[in-house]
Amino acid sequence: MTAMTTTTLDTAAVVVADERPRTRRRGLAPGKRLPAARLAGPLLVLALWAAASAAEALDPAAVPAPWTVVETGAHLWTDGTLITDILTSLQRAASGFAIGLTAGVVLALASGLTRTGEALIDGTVNLNRAIPTLGLIPLFILWLGIGETFKIAIIAIVVYIPIYLNTHAALSGIDHRFVELAEVQGLSKARFIREIVVPGALPGFFVGLRLGVTGSWLGLVVLEQINATSGLGYMMFQATNYGQSDVILVGLVVYGVFGLVSDSAVRLIERRVLSWRRTLSS
Repeated sequence: MTAMTTTTLDTAAVVVADERPRTRRRGLAPGKRLPAARLAGPLLVLALWAAASAAEALDPAAVPAPWTVVETGAHLWTDGTLITDILTSLQRAASGFAIGLTAGVVLALASGLTRTGEALIDGTVNLNRAIPTLGLIPLFILWLGIGETFKIAIIAIVVYIPIYLNTHAALSGIDHRFVELAEVQGLSKARFIREIVVPGALPGFFVGLRLGVTGSWLGLVVLEQINATSGLGYMMFQATNYGQSDVILVGLVVYGVFGLVSDSAVRLIERRVLSWRRTLSS
């Protein structure tokens, strides 16, 4: 009887303990992703710009109001100037980016998977990184002429360096225990690359890809001011000669939109491809 009473009391105590309100621990993660969160900053800047223009705190000749920039952009689009310049810039950026992407990935794989490739490639690429890329423009003009070829070549260099560096770092950072496991399992070289190397290198590759995409636009705005007859950079350079700050801002806004959209596209692809990862940004 005593044993039954003790068991009953113990069970009741457990039930009462379970019914006590539990203190919820504060989560350390950033929380759920907000919809369209990356637009909050640009929209805030736009609102402050509009407010300052409406309050006449900005000199219209130096910094036109947002609505003035929109009107100028609409006029340039209507007469066909803006669309032509945009298509020309997109073609240059896409050509240089494709070459730089291919070169960066191929060199990173050759350097990261073989000691011979690392000895021949890694030091050369880091030497190239130490040389200001835009400082190569005069030399490339002498080699390739002052036409489109040297512009695409410079953009390719700007793109391939961050892709190579980040992909190579990711390859070098793969845990050697995975290599030993692959050897124990008897994986072929092709399966080893497909199942171990590629998944391990993808996070670094996407970081380099984002930097390369941004770099292609940064290089383009300088290159299109050198012996160009079209393109957003050429449009902005011509506007400088005539003091058209609204046209310059139109070009900057277009560059910014292209940069934001391309970076967002890479981030979206990254989340889809690396959906198996659990990170703070997930």
